[in-house]
Parts: sequence; C-alpha cells; structure tokens
Amino acid sequence: MNLITQQQVGDAVIRILQGDLTLAETDAIVNAANSWLQHGGGVAAAIVRRGGQIIQEESDRAGFVPEGKVAVTGAGALAAKYVIHAVGPRGDDPKRDEELASACHEALLAAQQLGLRSISFPAISTGIFGFPKEPAARILIDTTRRYLQEHPQSTVKQVDFVLWDDETTEVFRAALER
Repeated sequence: MNLITQQQVGDAVIRILQGDLTLAETDAIVNAANSWLQHGGGVAAAIVRRGGQIIQEESDRAGFVPEGKVAVTGAGALAAKYVIHAVGPRGDDPKRDEELASACHEALLAAQQLGLRSISFPAISTGIFGFPKEPAARILIDTTRRYLQEHPQSTVKQVDFVLWDDETTEVFRAALER
C-alpha cells in the first residue's frame, strides 16, 4: 500500500493510498455494493475472494439495501473486522450525487456506531456503475471532510481511500488537495 497524500481534518486524517483494498488493515473496509449485495464483480468480488464466502452468506441474510444506504457484515479472513457494504448509484441516475454522498455518510456513520477508529473506501460507483471519477472523488472527499468536521467526537479518526489504478489515484489526490 503506497501513501500518496493525506490531510488533517481536526484530529482525524483523510489519506489517499494506492493498492489493494482487500489488504487494508483498517477496522472496516467499504464494499462498492449493489442493492442485492451480490458480490459477482469488481471490488465486491475481490472482497469475497480474499475474505471468504462467509461475507456473501452474511450479505444474503441482510437482503435488499437501497441506493445511498449500507449494510454491515463481518470481514471473514480479511484484516479488517467489518465490511460496510455501501450501495452507490449508477452513473446515469438523476439523483446520483445525492445518493453517492448518502452512501459515504452512512458508511462513516456505521463505523462510528460500531466504535471503529479507521475505515477504507474504494472509489464507490466509478467502476461497473459508470459514475465519472472526478465528480465521484469530489463528492466522496467532500462528504468525508464534512462528516469529520461536523462530528469531532466521532471515534473515526482515519479515513483511507484505497485506489487500484494510477488514473483513479490521481483523481482522488487532486480532489483531496483542491
């Protein structure tokens, strides 16, 4: 995992890293999920491959999750304790910005409710769902920054965005530093 940049927000930090989300050693990782929590492709499939089928089994029990909402499961064999399944919008959804911000906020809130100190996010909705990377990065970073500013007593003190490829990493770096 390579640290690209970071920014302090009160006593918390937002970090941009390049690497494999499934290897993140934070208390929770966020899965870019679909509403039925079927982990057949993208980040979701990688999480189940590394963490084990138990993650899919727990997801099946969770049932349907609307866009902008989250469900929490254990993390199986992953280093993290939990997987927070955030259902982001498709790129052509007219309410996409609002739903992406909600998915991010709900994931941070779930981490707080679990008393977690650290969480790692992927670039939610920018893969299979086709959300353009630049507005997605801006929304995810701005929502995280606002959450940390508005919840200074939160247990969440480290928020990582773990990106796989150079292009997405650069887009998130620029969004954090703007």
